[in-house]
Amino acid sequence: MKCPFCGADDTAVVDTRINDEGDIVRRRRSCKVCDKRFTTYERAEIRLPQVVKKNGSRTEYNRDKLRASLELALRKRPVSTEAVDAAISGIEEKLMLLGEREVSTQQVGELVMRELKRLDKVAYIRFASVYRNFEDVDAFSKAIREVSPRKK
Repeated sequence: MKCPFCGADDTAVVDTRINDEGDIVRRRRSCKVCDKRFTTYERAEIRLPQVVKKNGSRTEYNRDKLRASLELALRKRPVSTEAVDAAISGIEEKLMLLGEREVSTQQVGELVMRELKRLDKVAYIRFASVYRNFEDVDAFSKAIREVSPRKK
């Protein structure tokens, strides 16, 4: 592993830890040339389907884009990073279980909506307001009623 600071090839693993689920390995490394430390993560490379945009173009699935969307909706909401990681893993698992080589952005968006509805109702409404592009107040009110507790 090359040092990200000086580019040297001579690095050593100082510490190795496996996360609770056992699917990610975290390694602390030290450069023998510049003596700086850095962290690397190992995870199994899983081939997720390509994403087909509304205009028909195709792009590789991007975990960072998914995370950014979730974090934007969850901004200043009381949801832990672990819960966000679990939601992303859940979405990816569902995408893999589809068994498709391509999925539409709409399919991905619906999976995100389900996870946000489970995680945080306010974040769900935030995401839905952009994703569903509400045309009027009635459509927005309907989405709010979906997540509001039912009165008996």
